[in-house]
Amino acid sequence: MTLVFVETDETGQVVLTSAEAVTFARTNAEALTALAAPLPAEQPSGHSATQGEVAQRPEGCSDESLRVEAAVIGALTEAATNQLAALGVDRIHHLEHPDLEAYSAAAWAQALVDIAPETGTVLASGTPRGMELMAHVAVRTGARMAANVVAADDGGLLRQVLGGAAFERLQLGGDLQVLTIAGHACNPQETTPTSPEIVSHSPAAAADDLRTRVVRTEVETADDTDTSGLTQARAVVGAGRGVGSENGFGEVLELVDHLGGALGVSRVVTGLGWRPHAEQVGQTGSRITPDVYIACGISGAVQHMAGVEGAKTIIAINTDEESTMVQRADYAIIGDLHEVVGAVNEEIRNRRG
Repeated sequence: MTLVFVETDETGQVVLTSAEAVTFARTNAEALTALAAPLPAEQPSGHSATQGEVAQRPEGCSDESLRVEAAVIGALTEAATNQLAALGVDRIHHLEHPDLEAYSAAAWAQALVDIAPETGTVLASGTPRGMELMAHVAVRTGARMAANVVAADDGGLLRQVLGGAAFERLQLGGDLQVLTIAGHACNPQETTPTSPEIVSHSPAAAADDLRTRVVRTEVETADDTDTSGLTQARAVVGAGRGVGSENGFGEVLELVDHLGGALGVSRVVTGLGWRPHAEQVGQTGSRITPDVYIACGISGAVQHMAGVEGAKTIIAINTDEESTMVQRADYAIIGDLHEVVGAVNEEIRNRRG
């Protein structure tokens, strides 16, 4: 069985990355079941499996072994239940207790350990909270953990390393494996809705597990920290050092307005103080999954590419035809971004009358 820790937002909705993690668990259920088995005796500990070394579906494995179950800590809304049903979850574990009202990594992790399968997989999305909780779960269960997993097949687990610059294939072995799924490793996919059983738990936490917990949350002003528009936009226009200066965003912002999208910028732009950090895309900014990403004057550093790999289509506008962004783009226009974007804006205005 695969157990997925699901995060919800302040409105009680399942967050995007958790929907991705549930989809990953469901679409890779058979591979995860096969991988959650001890390594062959002749393989030394730490051996990295090569293609074909991982066993096929174990003998005696039933459809029950392929179940995907979700764990929600705190309030469980009807909206979240319906979302999880649409994503194909078979059972929802609802964990609610006064000791769990404030986030505590140790207490929450123990609550997950208490309902974790003896054989199978426990996973979460690779958010800061998901990473922290899965690390605690791995330590408490003695299981092996892999972070930033992007695929699972008969060759083992594939995960991002070095900020997405490289990939590592490995097999954890053991009856229980603990994973975090890299953001945007897959798109949420609904399936035939289930009627998930809801199992309520009220786990009290040990005093030692409550020594470290969140006691206060302060929300910064939306102008400086709100990234929801960027991460949810279906069209994102990116701007890099090529805009030239703090005052060089005119054409780019007009294109954003025409597309009804969002502006995303490179790290150098925020480093120079030209735009707020909330607009930064990349490893240390937001990871985006728009239908189209238009990169204007962005060279394509490794950290930035890690943030845009979820885009369905990438269009690059750059004077350097050898830049990484141009080479990785689906379409590229070689030219000055101000001239190109200006011409695009003019054409849009003309067509709209």
